[in-house]
Amino acid sequence: MSWFSGVGKGASEVLPVRLGGQSLSRTLATPPARVAGSDQALIWITVALLIWGLVMVYSASIAMPDNPKFSRYAHTHFLMRHMLSLAVAFVAAVLVFQVPMATWEKVAPWLFVASLLLLVLVLVPFIGKGVNGARRWISLGIMNFQPSELAKFAVLLYAADYMVRKMDVKEHFFRAVLPMATAIAVVGVLLLAEPDMGAFMVISVIAMGILFLGGVNARMFLLIASVVVVAFGLMVMLSEWRRERIFAYLDPWSDKYSMGKGYQLSHSLIAFGRGEVFGVGLGGSIEKLNWLPEAHTDFLMAVIGEEFGLLGVVVVIGLFVWMTRRIMHIGRQAIALDRLFAGLVAQGVGIWIGFQTFINVGVNLGALPTKGLTLPLMSYGGSAILMNLISLAVVLRIDYENRVLMRGGRV
Repeated sequence: MSWFSGVGKGASEVLPVRLGGQSLSRTLATPPARVAGSDQALIWITVALLIWGLVMVYSASIAMPDNPKFSRYAHTHFLMRHMLSLAVAFVAAVLVFQVPMATWEKVAPWLFVASLLLLVLVLVPFIGKGVNGARRWISLGIMNFQPSELAKFAVLLYAADYMVRKMDVKEHFFRAVLPMATAIAVVGVLLLAEPDMGAFMVISVIAMGILFLGGVNARMFLLIASVVVVAFGLMVMLSEWRRERIFAYLDPWSDKYSMGKGYQLSHSLIAFGRGEVFGVGLGGSIEKLNWLPEAHTDFLMAVIGEEFGLLGVVVVIGLFVWMTRRIMHIGRQAIALDRLFAGLVAQGVGIWIGFQTFINVGVNLGALPTKGLTLPLMSYGGSAILMNLISLAVVLRIDYENRVLMRGGRV
């Protein structure tokens, strides 16, 4: 009966049920896709995070024009840009919701190839836009697009489609795992050339999670995980500036790092300390006054901690935990309905949002080394907001199709 939680009373009257050998189900054609036919609680939690994020982006960025670097910007510059990103992302999500999962399964390999091409283009001079030494963006006029965000979504779809196609040989390493590992390695090389190790970490975890949930042998999964951990360890050891980040994370208050690579972390911790339990109040942050770099993007959680305190941080984490749990439930429901591709996609989105939130919060709290990953749905960043809403629209579509099938319809 847990499958039918959230389904209205009227729908339950047409669920496929057998009593005394007599079928009470009926076959329905798939009605036009409507958001009202999907998980309403998931929609409202998403809206709440988006609105809270919009408020916090404005609060965290309002003082930025006081910095000579941003003196030509209005105080509402980042607010208006973020609102534009939300509008574009909302329209894209509504359109994506209309696309059946069967279509996504067909285009998954082509979308993966397209993401690879964009990851190559961003490295080409005069096409890719560099910021702070990293070349990660392609200017589209109204917004700067980050191909690595599309790569997360494309790898997610490709990995789910790959597991469906390789289900018969999933116990064989060279036939099932090695080709996928090679594809992720190619993505990793392109991302590290930007460089964007944070995105590569998220993509690796998404792919590994889908392989594991798809039924890859546990011993092979542990082997893959060990190789990935060793690979990331070597990347850190062989890169001087990455090693310095680790040392700064271990002792951000030292004279050597407090004004350098440990500066962001030390001021993030100061923000949380000032917030205490109930915070200093909305708009009352001191750290956002050009003390904490990237306060509106990677370190938005620190501003939330300062202005809303421990209570606000717990609420944000609770909302993301509930969202991730609900997305994973939708995925399990799809798999129970014999929709393996849809189920793996939904669970991949859950892994993506859950893991990236974990990394962002951990970095802000000083529990993890500093990485350039935004807080999903809340931080400033057009590409991230766009792909987050598109991925959630796909999850809502999966939930919608699940409900249609449970009513006895067809998808």
